[in-house]
Amino acid sequence: MPATVPPKAAFIVCRDGDAVPPALTGAVAAIGNFDGVHRGHRSLIERTMQGDRPSAVVTFEPHPRLFFQPDKPHFCLTPEPVKLAILQRIGLDGVFIRRFDRALASLSAANFVDLLANELKLSGVVVGHDFHFGRGREGNPTVMAELCRERGLDCIVMPAIGEGGEPVSSSAIRTALEQGDVEKANRLLGYRWFVRAEVRHGDKRGRDLGYPTANMRLPDNCGLRHGIYAVRAATAKGVFDGVASFGRRPTFDNGAPLLETFLFDFSGDLYGQILDVEFLGFLRGEEKFESIEALIVQMDRDSVEAKRIIAADETPSMIG
Repeated sequence: MPATVPPKAAFIVCRDGDAVPPALTGAVAAIGNFDGVHRGHRSLIERTMQGDRPSAVVTFEPHPRLFFQPDKPHFCLTPEPVKLAILQRIGLDGVFIRRFDRALASLSAANFVDLLANELKLSGVVVGHDFHFGRGREGNPTVMAELCRERGLDCIVMPAIGEGGEPVSSSAIRTALEQGDVEKANRLLGYRWFVRAEVRHGDKRGRDLGYPTANMRLPDNCGLRHGIYAVRAATAKGVFDGVASFGRRPTFDNGAPLLETFLFDFSGDLYGQILDVEFLGFLRGEEKFESIEALIVQMDRDSVEAKRIIAADETPSMIG
């Protein structure tokens, strides 16, 4: 996969109600939710960047599944701030964010393409081979191409991207992370999956163990398997390798899930900082230890194994 390019001077986020700025007028836009911004998504996005027109993405928040199934938990791979950070790093000129609500869901396929042409002032669109849109999912790539032709828009339909005989999909990535298979998830993504959250005060138990940690509360719908991981984190002082525990701390309180990250070779106060923590490998599941001494011995082993995984990993990074 091509390496990421430095962000352009101005990355524009255009939301509902915003006037389309000149820098995005006539853009070619990839359309989709793009949860994960994985390799398949990247093939669409990179296609928008091949000409001399502005390049953009049209995406939807919240995820349509949350609108149609509000009571069903949904593991979001890239919450909006993370998704925007990735799209900017890829090198797009901007993004159009449309709120997915009843009004948008009720648009016919024809009216949706009218929105693209007249409200967003696009000159062309790029969609995937399985893209559906419009009320009741009545639109498909063939319908999109015909509606675009009638309105003078270019339309490019991209084929599926596969990995090991299976399509690259957000669902496959969610499943991999739920199983702790970080390596597979990262292969499908084309970069190291990462989370973003604020460092909060904890019980400071890690200091007594010799492993002071940065504690972060991830979204309640985070489906990542509980366990121990090799990680890297971007801080105000730079990027540091580390080892992290995500889970309920069964040896101590079995409380609400937290991401607790110990950074190698780091000293300082991280409270209140927003950290990006990327995952490189799964070490083991969460365990309850019979003694603090046994836990510390295992933590020492975890640190050695995490360093080995990090040193060997060559997956591209989206942080720092």
